[in-house]
Amino acid sequence: MKTLHWMLAVSAVTLPVSAADIEASVTHGYADSNGVRIHYATLGEGPLVVMIHGFPDFWYTWRDQMEALAGAGYQVAALDLRGYNLSDKPKGIENYDMRLLVGDVAAVIRHLKREKAIVVGHDWGGAIAWQFAFHVPAMLEKLIIVNLPHPKGLSRELANNPQQQKNSQYARDFQKEGAHLKLTAEALTFWVKDPEARKKYVEAFGRSDFEAMLNYYKRNYPREPYQESSTPVIRVSAPVLMIHGLKDTALLHPALNGTWEWLDDFTLVTIPEAGHFAQQDASGKVSRAMKMWLGR
Repeated sequence: MKTLHWMLAVSAVTLPVSAADIEASVTHGYADSNGVRIHYATLGEGPLVVMIHGFPDFWYTWRDQMEALAGAGYQVAALDLRGYNLSDKPKGIENYDMRLLVGDVAAVIRHLKREKAIVVGHDWGGAIAWQFAFHVPAMLEKLIIVNLPHPKGLSRELANNPQQQKNSQYARDFQKEGAHLKLTAEALTFWVKDPEARKKYVEAFGRSDFEAMLNYYKRNYPREPYQESSTPVIRVSAPVLMIHGLKDTALLHPALNGTWEWLDDFTLVTIPEAGHFAQQDASGKVSRAMKMWLGR
């Protein structure tokens, strides 16, 4: 099996990041995932690209990439994770098990009458996208991950890297009983730089369930004492593009080391000036990297 590790030089073209109303262009829909309604916004025509956001976020985070890929001949469907914005918000930690989250992505693909899709994920969306690649490979065309290391790399760093352990304190805090009571819609928008976009985020978080948001951490994030995963690696044979903002303080870049050992066709793009939300911090570079890679 071959390992292909490319480092792309991405030109510093920056698309305008504004709250320019993509909402006037998208079509909204709902997929049924075993009784849980999953909202998505879709734009464009062509091969299907399903985009999955992370915490704290909603479908709108992908607005620039949606426009770029729709303009390049793709149909892009950006979903709201269960618990967020317009998707259903089932009660109970068990309803946020990774198996169900992967099922939500499959439900959107099937609802759009496709057999497979290009899957894009950021943060928790990236974690879901990795598991989708591992467990539903027949429905995966290609995989794009933004700022979420391979689970094997993250497990290694949590077990052995004191700085990653320290920087993951927020996740341990989120796992505590009643942690959701400390969250507010306004506080969760701390990272949104565009003031018009921030207003939309406050509205979306006002429609969201904070307890559900933290159930992702309670159900799926590793707990202390951290141990390096001994589970055999499931190799991904589909092409994989990883984009990582190197200023990410939540998911440190040493976790990227060795990723090429677990994939057959791997492209890595690092963006030195971008942080955890690379799709907005460097929206033009991220969009350009996606288009270049998909068109290779």
